[in-house]
Parts: sequence; C-alpha cells; structure tokens
Amino acid sequence: MSFPSLRALLCGLVLLSAHTAVLAQAPRTVLLENLTWTEIRDQVQAGKTTIIIPIGGTEQSGPGIAVGKHNARVAYLSQKIAERLGTALVAPVVAYVPEGGTAPPTSHMRFPGTITLPDAVFEQMLESAAQSFAVHGFRNIVFLGDHGGYQKDLEQVAARLNKAWAGKAKAIVPPEYYASSSEGFAQQLRQKGFKDDEIGTHAGLADTSLQLAVAPQMVRLDSLQHGPRLGQADGVYGGDPRRASAELGQMGIDAIVLHTVDALKKDTQGR
Repeated sequence: MSFPSLRALLCGLVLLSAHTAVLAQAPRTVLLENLTWTEIRDQVQAGKTTIIIPIGGTEQSGPGIAVGKHNARVAYLSQKIAERLGTALVAPVVAYVPEGGTAPPTSHMRFPGTITLPDAVFEQMLESAAQSFAVHGFRNIVFLGDHGGYQKDLEQVAARLNKAWAGKAKAIVPPEYYASSSEGFAQQLRQKGFKDDEIGTHAGLADTSLQLAVAPQMVRLDSLQHGPRLGQADGVYGGDPRRASAELGQMGIDAIVLHTVDALKKDTQGR
C-alpha cells in the first residue's frame, strides 16, 4: 500500500471513530430534560414532532402512599407511551395542580403535604408550556393528566389552543389515558372478583396496586396490610388497599399504555 493510500485510510478511520464517539454521547432517551437543545432540534427535524406533557399532582393518598403518587405514575407511564410511539418526547412532569382551597382548606388541602394552584393559574401555565413547544416545531402537544380533578381544565386548555392554532399544531387530551386508569382498571379488578368497596376511588385497592407496579418504594405496604381498615378521615375514599399487589397493578399499567398508544397513533397520524 502506498503512503498516500495509507494516510487516506488512517484519516478515514479517525473520522469514523470521531463520528462513533459523537453518536455514543447522544443519550437514548425520550426525556426532554435529558437532551441538549441541539439534540431536541435534530430529533424534531427527524420526525419526533409529538411532545407529551405529563401532569401529576402533589396530594395526600392516605397514610399508605407518598404524596408524589401521581407524579411518579405519570412520569413512568408517559415514558412507556413515548417509547412505544417512537415519535414522541416527554416534557418534565407538572407537579403543582388544583387540589382544593386554602382559606379554609378544602378537598385534599385538608391533609399536610398537598400543594394547590388556582384553576386559572394552572390553565395559563399549561397554555404557556404548549405554546413554547409549538414554537419549537412540535405539532402534537399531548396533555396526559393522571388526576381526575383537573380533566375539564385540560379539555378547556386544549380547546383554546386548537382554536388559536387553527391546524398549525394540535393539542390533544386522550380520554383513553384517564379512563383506562380509573373506570377501566376498576372493571378489570371486578373481573378478578374484587368489589367496588375494596377497589375504591382514591388510595384504595386500585390506586395502591398501580403504585406498587410503578414505584413500590412509595407504598407503605406492611403497615397497610397489618393495620386497620382506613376511611375518609384517613384520606382513603371508598376502598380498602390491604390486598393491593404489584401484579394487579401491572395489569392496569399494561392496559393504560396500550389504549393510550393506540389512541395517540390515530390522533397524530400524518402529523
């Protein structure tokens, strides 16, 4: 091999090594906050034009589940949904949401650790976040709300944005997400033989099982299993979490991801 040919080969190997090193540095993640602005720009240009805004809430869930329940759950589910879609990134979790009044304390605000926002402030914050993403090239802005109390807020925000955007971008609130995690999961549990007075609507069997599947370290299972039945004064509404399990929760998690992904594929097709 001649010297010029050898030099060309060596230069090629150096360039290949440099390119490989750059690729190795780019993280394989759907989480927006773990990417640089140039990586986000490149992914949007390559077709990742859907952004999921996970909305949780910081509220009491009885003495057996930590107050960040909704935040951990929606973070986990949003990541799974985005990975399955293949065309989406996930924004940071919105952890402050309407949870009741402060003077006097109402709803979950009667329990220490809950954080609340006025509905108008909450909606304005979501609109501003969505406008930010639309400016940067995202065409589908998806609001995934893990808490039932603000679902109408999400619908109102999406309606205002879609009117203002006039088709340039699209705000989406997939009803399948919350329906699958609430009544949908309750129906799955009924088919397993559980009754409504055990399934519950807040911090009961359903809620606790979902959390055990997502973030078991946030559940005080031992004290729940060996303690007395809890009630509304404890922050547990209409249910009994003592027979909750990660196995039951995983059944619900799988259904939430499946149904939400199917819905979003239809909503974002061709966008």
